[in-house]
Amino acid sequence: MEEQIVKKIAQEYGTPTYVFDIPKVNDRIKYLKTLLPKNVLLCYAIKANTFIVKDIEENIDRFEVCSPGEYEICKSKNVNSEKILISGVYKSEETTKYMLETDKKIGYYSIESMEQFELLKSLSRDRKINVMIRLTSGNQFGINECEVEEIIKNRSEYQNLDIKGIQYFAGTQRGSLKLLEKELNYMDTIIKRLEEQYNFTVQELEFGPGFPIHYFQNDEFNEKEFIEGFAEIIKNMNFKCKIILELGRSIAASCGYYITKVVDRKINKNQKYAILDGGINQLVYYGQSMAMKLPKCKVYPKRDNLDEEKWNLCGSLCTINDILVKQFPVGNLNLNDLFIFENTGAYCMTESIALFLSRDLPKVIKLKKNNELELVREDISTYPFNM
Repeated sequence: MEEQIVKKIAQEYGTPTYVFDIPKVNDRIKYLKTLLPKNVLLCYAIKANTFIVKDIEENIDRFEVCSPGEYEICKSKNVNSEKILISGVYKSEETTKYMLETDKKIGYYSIESMEQFELLKSLSRDRKINVMIRLTSGNQFGINECEVEEIIKNRSEYQNLDIKGIQYFAGTQRGSLKLLEKELNYMDTIIKRLEEQYNFTVQELEFGPGFPIHYFQNDEFNEKEFIEGFAEIIKNMNFKCKIILELGRSIAASCGYYITKVVDRKINKNQKYAILDGGINQLVYYGQSMAMKLPKCKVYPKRDNLDEEKWNLCGSLCTINDILVKQFPVGNLNLNDLFIFENTGAYCMTESIALFLSRDLPKVIKLKKNNELELVREDISTYPFNM
């Protein structure tokens, strides 16, 4: 993001502030699609960043919605219901019934337990429901192979449940092509077994590859080569029907910026500390290892003498854990200097400990075409939630 835009945001909207670059995230989606085979579609897990959902709808094939709140966000933004997959490890009868009765165009519902299966079966008496069965990868999500086969084997008993295919997700930040190939081979085996033993054709495979995002400087990773390698694995699969890749972090991370400014400075026991008006209550990186590594971060105004001094960048919380960066190289650090943390488009604003110490939630701004700025959320006071 250009320095003049950063300064304009800080002057007009204040700090700390989240900024999401909308053209950048749409370019990111298009770029991913150019690297993947034609039978591969993209599903966006909106838990990564709910603010950009409507802005990317045209380029996204499906949205994964994991809670009643996320569904209400999509509803309020008039997202095409046919693109929505209602997922999540917990679906209450009340909210599921509400969705089925008020929005008959919702595209898919996932089955993550036998209880969810029984619930959807009981609610499908008057209408057809498209479902995806989530196969567990060995955690609390999904159901095991025997249960999948049981549902498929007896599918004639519940004809209003239209079983479209299988879901499989194993994790996030996964950089091993060998592991991904092993999992896709496993999917091929399951799909073949369902065809041969139960005469069931899987129409769709929804797979979460967990493409890695590298948040820190000096992390070496050839993403293009990695995704092209993954694309070759897909091309070599026996399964040739529709594959939907469920992605969140990989789509949204690079479009986000977090802007915070220096509000105080001190030297304690020969260590330089800069206090910022942001903090770990608003800025979350994968693995909670920000202070242990050097994140992708810039300081404005720009300067040449970056290695002159080393500063510990700390947030505004009254805890010694509120350290954003240790030993950040920057010379002549002044009050009101701005720090821009990059790759903050996924989870930072949704996963953070927002209520800690009752600090306000930051403004959210969208950077649109021609550097147009749109304020989409004002500061929100959190103290009423802690009273």
